[in-house]
Amino acid sequence: MEKCKYITIEREYGSGGTEIARLLAGQIGIPCYGQEILEEVSRERDIPVEKIQRYEETVTNSFLYSIYMMTQFTSGKNDMLTAEGHIYVAEQAVIRRLAGNGPAVFLGHCASEALKEYRGVMNVFIRCTDEGAKRWRIADEYRIPESQMDIVRRKFDKKRANYYYANTEKKWDNLKNYDIVLDSGKLGIAACADMLRVLMTTEQ
Repeated sequence: MEKCKYITIEREYGSGGTEIARLLAGQIGIPCYGQEILEEVSRERDIPVEKIQRYEETVTNSFLYSIYMMTQFTSGKNDMLTAEGHIYVAEQAVIRRLAGNGPAVFLGHCASEALKEYRGVMNVFIRCTDEGAKRWRIADEYRIPESQMDIVRRKFDKKRANYYYANTEKKWDNLKNYDIVLDSGKLGIAACADMLRVLMTTEQ
């Protein structure tokens, strides 16, 4: 079995996926790219990060939109893409360029799609079945009041699901789409990072 060079992570809001990714990268001494992908696209396209985030939020989960996106992208007709489509193409290009720098952890942005032709890629989904732990993390890390917690969580999970489906034609929460699924509620943040670290540091 080939040694893992890249880990892509999709995660539920409040699952601690970002913390796991950053902890993992820090332990190994490799980059972790999440927000950094947006910042790179922002510099290249001279578009504020906030505007890019709004583009991502407006992507529809329509099957017809997804088919249109795939058709234009694979045919090379990038000039016919929507504004959201251009952002997606730019993000994919940035991910592949960053991967060229060596082993790394990638957070969100359909990184698994960008790297699907690369060798040594492990696609991971982080979930949290412990509702208490998830709600505590949302309140503690994001300072979301109890009254808004469920609304915010649904909003972010829907955004991620729509963006993933629109650009991959795959269900974001279909666990069959991933090589590894970890439950941070049962395992804990540190244990999840440790499990993934073994994949990237053990000769296979």
